[in-house]
Amino acid sequence: MALPARVSDVPGLAARRIAADIVDGVLRRRRALDEQFDGAGANAALASLADRDRALTRALVATVLRRLGTLRHLLGLFLDRGPPPQAPRVETALLIGAAQILFLDVPDHAAVDLAVRVVQADRAASHFAGLVNAVLRRVAREGGARLAALDATVLDTPSWLLARWIGSYGEPIAHAIAAANGREPALDLTVKSDPESWAARLGGRVLPTGSVRTIARGAVTALPGFGDGAWWVQDAAAALPARLIGDVRGQRVADLCAAPGGKTAQLAAAGAQVTAVDRAPARLGRLAENLSRLSLTAELVCADVADWQAEQKFDAVLLDAPCSSTGTIRRHPDVPWLKTAAEIDELGAVQRRLIERAAALIKSGGTLIYCTCSLEPEENEDAVADLIARDASMWRVPIGAAEIFGHGEFISREGDLRTLPCQLPDADSRFAGCDGFYAARLKKR
Repeated sequence: MALPARVSDVPGLAARRIAADIVDGVLRRRRALDEQFDGAGANAALASLADRDRALTRALVATVLRRLGTLRHLLGLFLDRGPPPQAPRVETALLIGAAQILFLDVPDHAAVDLAVRVVQADRAASHFAGLVNAVLRRVAREGGARLAALDATVLDTPSWLLARWIGSYGEPIAHAIAAANGREPALDLTVKSDPESWAARLGGRVLPTGSVRTIARGAVTALPGFGDGAWWVQDAAAALPARLIGDVRGQRVADLCAAPGGKTAQLAAAGAQVTAVDRAPARLGRLAENLSRLSLTAELVCADVADWQAEQKFDAVLLDAPCSSTGTIRRHPDVPWLKTAAEIDELGAVQRRLIERAAALIKSGGTLIYCTCSLEPEENEDAVADLIARDASMWRVPIGAAEIFGHGEFISREGDLRTLPCQLPDADSRFAGCDGFYAARLKKR
């Protein structure tokens, strides 16, 4: 098959080539999805795509990463020797082609043809075009039946991570978490006021937690209310920790590791005098843009929280600590393929330094909210227990169900907040689930 003179001559080919580059970025260069789609490190070719093709690129990449274990298993059934190691673009093209055939609404012939073109455009892979064509045609013929016999919850979660969840939550819940991670999440919004009205305008619904959930298509920036600053994107679970401080009107509150700023916005909208601290200038710039759009104000400080010295102590401190992010795999399907068990241990040491620093920033009688979007006890309960053991002035204040909209199932044995991706069920699976989030509320004596 002869290649056209330009990639743009073939509809959809540019999107697939860029998707292949981004998948390679995750699997072989260990680059996070977010940094490849946005900001200074974004794939330069994305700028040339129309919004529709950009959305297609993101859908292709997300589907491959959500179903990576399943896709690799199926392709292995049709490859006697596995993908050629000397030509990594072959495996990437096969993954993207198979994902379209099995999980996306793309005609089989188009998925096969465009995958072949992707490898033909790569010097090291071009002579494997016939192999890619043959394997994907077999996927189109036999893949559906083979897929039905597989347990995706096991295949699509790295074994070390699934084993951790089984140890922490038991096998049924661990598998339910894995199954929830395989579904594309809805878009959750925190609105300034009148959530029922905004749910109606956006074709969504108001969740029991007060967030508005909708199934959005296209750019978030094009949705009603974005330009007016009526709402911001924030998972329903991520919106809960800031509420645990209570009435913050007139209080001085520090939001540590604050970017991208959802919790800063919550606190500012509730009347707090917020100091938002983050060490990444680019992320702090994004936070400033969000606050400007929302017509909210906060003092922004670019500093490493571990070293930051405040002039005065705070009535409350919220620390959303850097973590493994294993509770956000629904929204960040690259996480399980980038993280390792060793990294979780390393993060634990960072978190313990940060929570100790956060405790030193609050007044006597003040409140500390420690939270992460991790499912791992070492990053959550263990970090809090270590602080309490080291600092006799800090004690846990259990959370009541009434504080989190009656959701007693979100409260752990210790009285902390613990949400799981398999919670917030809904008859319509598109509206089900939430991020895995942890938060503990501590007071200084």
